[in-house]
Amino acid sequence: MNYPNPFTSKLARVGIAGTLALILATNPIANMGVVAAEAVPSPVSTKMHNTQKDSLEQTPIQYQIQARLNEKDMTIQGSEKVTYHNTSKDTLQQLVLHTYADANLSKSTQATMFEQDNEVISINNPDKKPEDFLGGIDIQAVTADSQSLDFQNESQALTVQLKEPVQPGESVSFQLEFQLNIPYGSQRVSYYKDIINGAHWFPVMSVYDEVKRQWNKAPYSRTFESDYYTSSDFEVQFNVPDEYQVTMPGTITTQDSTEYGRKIVSAVAENTREFVFFASPNLQVERATRNGLTVEYYYFNDDPSKKKLVERYINQAFKVIDFYSDKYGKYPYPEFRIVETYVQGVAVEYARLIQMGQIQNGAVPEEDTTFVHEIAHQWFHALIGNNSETESFLDEGFADFSMVYFAEKQGDKLNGFRSIQFDTAPVDMEIASTNNEAGDLAGLVYYQKGRQAIYQLYRSDGEEKFDELMRTYFKRYVYQNATVEGLLQTIEDVLGKEVRSEMQTALYQPNFVLKPEYQLSQEETAAYVHDILQVQYQTVMGMIPNLPYEVMNRLMDKVLQGEELTIVLSDQVSKLATKQQEDMVNQLTGFLDMTGMRYDIIRDRKELKQKMKKEIGNSNLIVIGNAKSNGLVQALKFNIIDRTKQTGFPWKNTMNQPLATGAYVIQHPYNQNRLMLHYFWNEDHLSDAVFEAFKLKIQESIGFTNDFYQYYVLDNQGKEKSSKKVANPISPLFAEE
Repeated sequence: MNYPNPFTSKLARVGIAGTLALILATNPIANMGVVAAEAVPSPVSTKMHNTQKDSLEQTPIQYQIQARLNEKDMTIQGSEKVTYHNTSKDTLQQLVLHTYADANLSKSTQATMFEQDNEVISINNPDKKPEDFLGGIDIQAVTADSQSLDFQNESQALTVQLKEPVQPGESVSFQLEFQLNIPYGSQRVSYYKDIINGAHWFPVMSVYDEVKRQWNKAPYSRTFESDYYTSSDFEVQFNVPDEYQVTMPGTITTQDSTEYGRKIVSAVAENTREFVFFASPNLQVERATRNGLTVEYYYFNDDPSKKKLVERYINQAFKVIDFYSDKYGKYPYPEFRIVETYVQGVAVEYARLIQMGQIQNGAVPEEDTTFVHEIAHQWFHALIGNNSETESFLDEGFADFSMVYFAEKQGDKLNGFRSIQFDTAPVDMEIASTNNEAGDLAGLVYYQKGRQAIYQLYRSDGEEKFDELMRTYFKRYVYQNATVEGLLQTIEDVLGKEVRSEMQTALYQPNFVLKPEYQLSQEETAAYVHDILQVQYQTVMGMIPNLPYEVMNRLMDKVLQGEELTIVLSDQVSKLATKQQEDMVNQLTGFLDMTGMRYDIIRDRKELKQKMKKEIGNSNLIVIGNAKSNGLVQALKFNIIDRTKQTGFPWKNTMNQPLATGAYVIQHPYNQNRLMLHYFWNEDHLSDAVFEAFKLKIQESIGFTNDFYQYYVLDNQGKEKSSKKVANPISPLFAEE
């Protein structure tokens, strides 16, 4: 799953350096799959995919499900036969199944990550009542050999009492009848607009813990996920209206129903971790088959250019699957599917299928890191399972490392290993924490620190030995459920006890940081920050059609592209004004130094006069201070006034207002290919209150996460009283809550 980062809402108030560090850690633009330029797709790989049926070993659980979608009241009537083989050494008197759909019985048990989406949906659909956003599953009967079995469905766990205990090595079959009430809105199982999301839609067998001699009865996690299953065989027949397009894992066939206007969509999916469906009358599909593998992309076609984007996503899917097949173990299924839905801020992995949000205009599939992360989950979740309630590191850590591993090997300088090495901040929590322990820090603990611990393992023994380890791990746990202890034992068997000990320390001691020799040097850090910001600025500015040339943020974009920058201070001022100017310069240069940007500072008129023609004429400018005290403004005053006419900034009127402060940007007074940004105030110095507000406004005006200013004027309290700006489409991601 692509986890929504909890830190993006606070970035605007932590200072330029702090903002940059957090932005780079969260990297929201990369996760949106948007970059400045398209990458050229590489030639299609010719690797063979293992699609032989005999590669899918016999599973201990078989499901046969007949279901009917009642689209008028959004319910599903289902009949489910389960055959369970007791692989434990214990005699089982009862069986337990998860009824995760019951998480929707009340708002207090629904997943919190969808709350904001549902609030927006509720506002936009005032006819929907709070109870419409709820649902659940009604178990109507449980039988075996036509005899009723006692059962209890409580707290998302269905306990079935058997007439006769099932002995070790024996099997038992039983039948369930149920009705699912699908909630409206955004949940794992839900319907919204014209699509039904069908995860956790039927009772599924719990995992039996032979050590604890108990069934897993934990309800679905409200804050993260609880996808802990046994790989099983599924035969599903789904009765739906004729116009519905249905996608599920496995081999899909369609036949007419005996009911007019309806059809039966069937799927057979062997050795599959979980079984989900998506259904809509408006989905269409593009597909391609290469070397025995078919990749399908289901999407809403509301844009003529979308088909080409979908084809590129399919091409990228083949490329990613080939990479992981080579590094870890072959993808064994004959198909892989992607479904476009209305989820926002998250993408979700399932076995043989992933759920993505709407394809955005300007998306570049070759740089969509979320897409790569979700495909990696086919290895670390679908094929190698784990208890994602207690050991989420095993799927999310490895999926995120794999995402970066792929990027590194494609030559992606932004999303490759440097993105892992850049993170030097400790987190006071164990990487091997449970979901309850990690809480709101799950994104940092499992993804950021988890992938970092794996990267250190990769570096300590080298790529060849690491790949050998991963292939061994895959062979041991494919179709099984792995554990952290099992991973550590595999590390010991392949790489030795010392490496195991180091990895164990990394996972079980808080405040993990990379060994110094694996971190970036100061020069490498500056280069990486520069590269990241260069793309971020270009990307965001490229999202705005007809963005004016004269916006403050563009000056930073130009300097990041290698253009010169000169900072010019006012000189004939008081000591207090000089101190305030230097504080502002230190704020700016701290940011510039961190990113490796070049600049020059001019503090007196003698130097200014010497550099006025050549250096000043070829450089972008940041001018600081009172216009009457700044030599550059005085020398170029009439040119400046003329340039401000292009943006509508009332220069003369504003500069004559008592206590007025603010900033404006114009084309360079005598170089139309450069910009000049002037941070001004009309008195000798600023009051303490206005000074602090002024510094915050400086950082806001040049960042890529806020609106794009052409000018702004502040009142005597430091609050914005007039401005001209262009809205930034991503600024809501960084807004103060």
